Amino acid sequence: TGVQTCALPILHPTDALSSPTLKHLREEWWNDEFTDFLRETLRPRPGNRILDVGCRRGVAEVAIGRLQLSQVRQHGIDLRLDHVAEAKREVESHNIRAALTVGDTCRLPYRDASFDAVFCVAVLQLVSEVHTAIREIARVTRPNGRLLVVEPDNSARITHSSLPSGRAAFAAAARFFASTTAQRGNDAAMGIGPMVPSLFAAHGIEATDVRLFPVTLVQLGAPEEEIWMERRQSVERALAAVTSNEARADGAAYLSALETYAAEARAAGPAFVEIQNTLLFATVGQRRDNRG
Repeated sequence: TGVQTCALPILHPTDALSSPTLKHLREEWWNDEFTDFLRETLRPRPGNRILDVGCRRGVAEVAIGRLQLSQVRQHGIDLRLDHVAEAKREVESHNIRAALTVGDTCRLPYRDASFDAVFCVAVLQLVSEVHTAIREIARVTRPNGRLLVVEPDNSARITHSSLPSGRAAFAAAARFFASTTAQRGNDAAMGIGPMVPSLFAAHGIEATDVRLFPVTLVQLGAPEEEIWMERRQSVERALAAVTSNEARADGAAYLSALETYAAEARAAGPAFVEIQNTLLFATVGQRRDNRG
């Protein structure tokens, strides 16, 4: 057992001014180093069945397929039909075989002990029934099977701006996204990363290792206009879904703060600095064999 800190080149998806969660992590940062980590963690052997919970667009399936592991059978599941359809096109374009299914993380359509290894990356932060999801992941893993859950701590981001208006914008963003998260009743999942070992223990999984991956975004010089546009549009999309007057007021205040920040950043030019950082918690586990 142990705790290690590793570095991966993760950039734009960390933007706390665009999203309360690191929800797009997987497509943006999956690289050869992480694939090696996955192989080391799951220890696939010939004939093993591996499940990717929340497969999204098939990035993991392609990466694992390229390892050319003998007779490993890949399975993936995602809640969204469009993600599964895109994942199927992606794996087929690389001549990789994977059984991809539409389904709910909290109601996995597989028999007990169906898989030798199960992994889940940046999914639980978006799930309201976290205990149910972990219980389901444990259920479909065979006794002594391996598990890997990788989640951020969205509640512990470190942010810095060289401008007072930037610090005000980060504070306004935090208030607005906290309002939208409270509306969904998903507060606990914001800090899910460091909670995973305890969740494992509650559902018959022994946590054997935790590795920490820094996730950092550094902006030197004024950001391009497209970044400000993306930030504004993300807030507008979130505002369109809110139902409470408090969240609407927080959103309007945030948009105003963001406009001030953008104008002052342009004026600062090369003197502008913005830094964001958080951590991904990669928790490795093994399902207990309770037969003895």
